[in-house]
Amino acid sequence: MDKLTDICRILFAEVIIPLALPKNYTWSVPDHLLPKIQVGGRVEVSLKNKKYAGLVRALHREGPEAFHPKPIEGVIDSQPIVHEAQLALWGWMADYYMCSEGEIMAAALPAHFKLSSETILLYNETYGEDFSALDHDEYLVAEGLLLKKELRVEEIQQILDITHVYPVVKSLIEKGVCLVWEALQETYKERTEKFVVLNPEYHDEEKLADLMNQWTRAPKQLDLLLAYLHLQKQQGSVSQKDLLKKSGASPAQLKGLADKKVLFIEQRQVDRLQYLPRSIQVDFELSAAQQQALDEVNAHFASKSVCLLHGVTSSGKTQVYIKLIEAALRQGRQVLYLLPEIALTAQIIRRLQKHFGGYIGIYHSKFNQNERVEIWNKVASGDIRVVLGARSSLLLPFQDLGLIIVDEEHDASYKQQEPAPRYHARDTAIYYAHLHRAKVLLGSATPSIESYYNAVQGKYGLVTLTERYGGVGMPPITLVDVRGKGKVVLSPPLQEAITETMARDRQVILFQNRRGYTPYQVCTTCGWIPECKNCAVTLTYHKASHKWQCHYCGTTYPVLYTCPACGGHHFVQKSFGTEKVEEILQETFPDARVARMDLDTVRGKTAHEQLIHNFEERRIDILVGTQMVVKGLDFAHVDLVGILDADSLLHFADFRVHERAFQLMEQVSGRAGRKSAGAGVMIQVSNTAHPVLDFVRAHDYRALYDFEIQSRQQFGYPPFSRLVRITFRHKHEEIVMAASEAFATALRAEFGPYLTGPAAPVVNRVRNQFLMELLVKLPRDGAVIQRCKHAIRMAEAVIHADKRFRSVGVVPDVDPV
Repeated sequence: MDKLTDICRILFAEVIIPLALPKNYTWSVPDHLLPKIQVGGRVEVSLKNKKYAGLVRALHREGPEAFHPKPIEGVIDSQPIVHEAQLALWGWMADYYMCSEGEIMAAALPAHFKLSSETILLYNETYGEDFSALDHDEYLVAEGLLLKKELRVEEIQQILDITHVYPVVKSLIEKGVCLVWEALQETYKERTEKFVVLNPEYHDEEKLADLMNQWTRAPKQLDLLLAYLHLQKQQGSVSQKDLLKKSGASPAQLKGLADKKVLFIEQRQVDRLQYLPRSIQVDFELSAAQQQALDEVNAHFASKSVCLLHGVTSSGKTQVYIKLIEAALRQGRQVLYLLPEIALTAQIIRRLQKHFGGYIGIYHSKFNQNERVEIWNKVASGDIRVVLGARSSLLLPFQDLGLIIVDEEHDASYKQQEPAPRYHARDTAIYYAHLHRAKVLLGSATPSIESYYNAVQGKYGLVTLTERYGGVGMPPITLVDVRGKGKVVLSPPLQEAITETMARDRQVILFQNRRGYTPYQVCTTCGWIPECKNCAVTLTYHKASHKWQCHYCGTTYPVLYTCPACGGHHFVQKSFGTEKVEEILQETFPDARVARMDLDTVRGKTAHEQLIHNFEERRIDILVGTQMVVKGLDFAHVDLVGILDADSLLHFADFRVHERAFQLMEQVSGRAGRKSAGAGVMIQVSNTAHPVLDFVRAHDYRALYDFEIQSRQQFGYPPFSRLVRITFRHKHEEIVMAASEAFATALRAEFGPYLTGPAAPVVNRVRNQFLMELLVKLPRDGAVIQRCKHAIRMAEAVIHADKRFRSVGVVPDVDPV
């Protein structure tokens, strides 16, 4: 009674709607909805004559002073779909990453939870029944409205037998024949399937025996009944699809048994995703080094929430993770296992299912919206105890999260780029774990400089695994000097090594961080290079499609054989991508089975998994790929890894260039010799004296860290500062330049020493939008950072108040990677 009294005193609701609004809006709560409304549940609200499924953020008695809010129109959920810990996380993300909670809601909720607004036309009773002023199409629709009182757009399309009905609808609205109403339409559909069940009368074995003994006609139906009884004994529930397939019977024969009331056919709701039986079977023993690492991790968890496990490639970090997952499950808590790429889930899920069966589920962007809803509900109810997924799985509604594992924690893929929220999953996971009082284990063979610094400083626990599992040594690394030879795809030493490796019936991985056939072509007469019309980048030639393609906006162009600048016909191809490498391999090694792993070859839902499975099963001899082949994959028979163009990794303008180059080369090297000795790595490079190559050859992460941390401190880069990169976008270059300068001027008075720019980025036009960037390099002082974020929001409001800059996009990116 007290609770109901408290609820009845609540008059207003702060509601999140999935839009980029400067703040959450307030609606009033009608009296009849007071007992139903809940924080974390969805409600139906209107904004600017459009309906939304909003999420209740808070209930309170303080209404806005400047206006009287509109009433909430309906309550959608009987139970909250978002937990309090999630709402707290959304609030932190919106503040820290400078976005709106509406943008986070749009990213977090499966699309079907957001519903869709459906247009309905209502008959205007005051218009009367005189349709003489209407034309033919208008008359038909008006007649339908008079009869049914309301029509959906789809029904109007059927009446007129055309799809483009909006001119007719617009005319009827203007003439007052009808009114427009927006209705929220539930788009999630439960999957149902027909199941066959035995008439309960025949559960009595004697009656069933009598039925079968007295069967004289329709022998096919008797065979079908016997097949049903056999299947029912084997698997319990029997679907109509399985029964007809196993028995070879026809639907008509099954209908005959249903008509005789021997079998009944009923519709049941079924899961779109199949799960194994639940079990916990961790049947392996850790090595002495792994056991020591596990003990040290648990010791750190006694006093710290976060621990970094720095283990060399193939040291057996995954087995340590499995032991920690087992402990969390036995305590009845949930586990989140984060991976940077969807490609990695194929291998890891098989290992985890072997040990945890149906306790585990996968979540990533390749699932359709119906599947996402089902996974969301199973995580919220606690049916799924272990979630394996990419960064978006962090936003699932965990009930009782006990452990988060962030594997390959250094990977830049953990940072969301477009659209907002531009969050870093690793850092967000640490805050989310704090809300659940959970522990976080960061794992990597090449940790980010920031994470390792936090561990060295004692903020995180630090555990190291310095030896490979099974006593296998780290692979030796050979530098192949290609100075003065242009862009060499396969040097003679690398070709020889591939031949020797294949002669031993072992596999090869080749890494080239460019997809396509050739990154650009040049006219030999005048030097013209084909560029994208929408972006300031050269076009990549893709031989499979025989098209030029922009890798920024995706636009494709037909290949030209005549230079539009000089009329010449001779072009030379510069550099090479994975497609060209694949072709050269097929020509050089005609008997080898060659495959390619890049964005062009793994677009399908199961394409990653199939390609990895084929390589594991040794149906592929040589695998060439981009970064996808670098990240955490475990192949037992790889004896040779080749890095085809290390120079492209070592020379670009970014303060993280040395860190990234080391991580990529060390990670791809780690694919070699994981189960046996005798493997090797070959790196083709022009600048063989580059200091990073010395660290890679020695597999010495600590030396790289010591080298990098000095320059970071000297020039004030992370981990000794916090960065905010502000990007400005507009279709006119002069406007975006003026807007960015006006913005910087507004910040200079207080934050001048921390500003760099504004300046145009290397690629200064994307999708017909000119870009300018302003970098803010702030000290690690929470008060200064908050003041600067507030100043950035104010500066954005100031420039948008100027009509010249009203359409300039301003995109703040906190902790850019």
